Amino acid sequence: MLCCRRSDITMLLIFVLIAVATMVSCAPATTERPAISDEALENTLKDKRYMLRQLKCALGEAPCDPVGRRLKSLAPLVLQGSCGQCTPQEQRQIRKVLSYMQVNFPKEWNKILKQYSG
Repeated sequence: MLCCRRSDITMLLIFVLIAVATMVSCAPATTERPAISDEALENTLKDKRYMLRQLKCALGEAPCDPVGRRLKSLAPLVLQGSCGQCTPQEQRQIRKVLSYMQVNFPKEWNKILKQYSG
């Protein structure tokens, strides 16, 4: 398990939002969300500029693109602890994104912890 404190759980939920929004951005617009390949997710994670833009959107430090706006629209559901629309593959990919963010974006991770732990 990645975390156990309330602030850590809140952060987990915030990054679930980022992960879901990122996965949605990789998919073509359809009525159903097609599965995102692990390769597409890897390519997204490697795009540091894109990841920083989404983090800054989540922190309120930069304007949001459609993915960021989607992230914010999912916030109430995810913050209530429900991701009923997430498939097992998406849940696995979300865990991967969370681990990646903690290791590769520690400064932004800490800012989000401070901002959303209150």
